[in-house]
Amino acid sequence: MPFNTHVPPTALSPFVADAVGYGVPANPSGLHRGLPSRHLTLVIELRAPLRVAGLGRTVAAHGVVGGLHTAPALIDASAPQEGLHYALSPLAASALLGAPAAELQGMAVDLEDVLGRSARGLVERIADAKSWEQRFSVVDAFLIQRLGTRPTVADEVVEAWRLIFAAEGRVSVAGVAEHVGWSRRHLSERFRIVTGLTPKQAARIARFEVARGMLASREQPSLAQLAVECGYADQPHLAREWKSLAGCSVATWLREELPFVQDNGT
Repeated sequence: MPFNTHVPPTALSPFVADAVGYGVPANPSGLHRGLPSRHLTLVIELRAPLRVAGLGRTVAAHGVVGGLHTAPALIDASAPQEGLHYALSPLAASALLGAPAAELQGMAVDLEDVLGRSARGLVERIADAKSWEQRFSVVDAFLIQRLGTRPTVADEVVEAWRLIFAAEGRVSVAGVAEHVGWSRRHLSERFRIVTGLTPKQAARIARFEVARGMLASREQPSLAQLAVECGYADQPHLAREWKSLAGCSVATWLREELPFVQDNGT
């Protein structure tokens, strides 16, 4: 199934991790689980309003922003979809969205509720574009125009975020706090104010990202071996975490979601 990768301009590199254009058929299960990750998401869906449940109040809109979350976003995939997906850095969300990542934590919201009436014009201009290149250019120009003063984030929080994901979640909160020179309590409070997550939750997401990547790249993976490689205590620990974060068992995700994810690059 077609998807288009895009490298945003240099001006957006501190804010946008990656961008993808997608054109996908309906998922046979009728559902796509948007899994927890280290990024906020900006999705512009061009065919019909994107319906997202599971993260607070259900939203249905052509433009949707998803905050960091520790439960799956339940996306209606019962019909074909086409649009753009931008992954945004939580440490710089305010510069693009005018709201810190913490305010969007655990939520999926209509882009108009975040950006106002300009969001509608953005969707209309993307819909009028004649190619994927033009679509990306419209979004890039819009985001660059919105760039405000980059919020000041304490170096200790930036370093804690970097360390947690560089270590793939295999680092204790106490170890992170010692590394940055703060108490565990102070780190947790400051980290949550910026991202909406605690360091422990971020570490869970980091381990989960690694496990998801390994599952997607291996044929008939050994879950016991995967658990060891990803830093889980054992296979039951992996199974519990997967159920909590993905909303389904590993077996269900492999059967219902992996073919969809591999085909569509989402």
